[in-house]
Amino acid sequence: MSSGLRDRKKAETRAALSAAAIRLGRQQGFDTVTAEAIARDAGVSTRTFHNYFSSKEEAALYYLEQAAFEWVDLIEHRPQDEDFWDTVRAIVFEIVDDPERELTETVAVARFVEESPALLAKKLEFDRSLSAAFKKAVARRTGLDPDRDLYPSLVQAAVGATVSAALGFFAEASEKGSTTAESAGEVVRLAMQQLERGFRAPLTGSTPLPPD
Repeated sequence: MSSGLRDRKKAETRAALSAAAIRLGRQQGFDTVTAEAIARDAGVSTRTFHNYFSSKEEAALYYLEQAAFEWVDLIEHRPQDEDFWDTVRAIVFEIVDDPERELTETVAVARFVEESPALLAKKLEFDRSLSAAFKKAVARRTGLDPDRDLYPSLVQAAVGATVSAALGFFAEASEKGSTTAESAGEVVRLAMQQLERGFRAPLTGSTPLPPD
């Protein structure tokens, strides 16, 4: 087996175990889920589970971790001479416009994690690691020092909160039938416009304005 195929199979197994941990946790309550049950649901042995994850919490959070750290990779691979805010806008829209990304499922998984004390405690560690990685990526692109300059921290906090708020709003408003937006991407675009314009004058509704 080639190294490329081997790596792909490992990634598939890791993803399957994470999906099983989340699925069983949502069905049964995460406290009752065991590593043995996760492995059985994913069609592998318990030993295989422990080859990939040290705990069921780590397995469940892998889904969100992969989705979140992809932002860092996307920043790193944008053209170096591109205006930085154009880079931010481009990676946000690349993610929300990709039809293969199940953003509503990501929001649902995040809610599930927040409702589990054990998962939430573990997620706080992951959030700190992600924040540090994102700030370093911003600093490298902007030529700033994340330990001396405020800008990387502001970008990380503002963009993360903006996208999270937009996705959460769309999920809740869709359940209530109170939004005219046809997709999460529309709401994220509106949210990014509001972020870019500042908060002195609110943009109303759920539909973004035409580009400037």
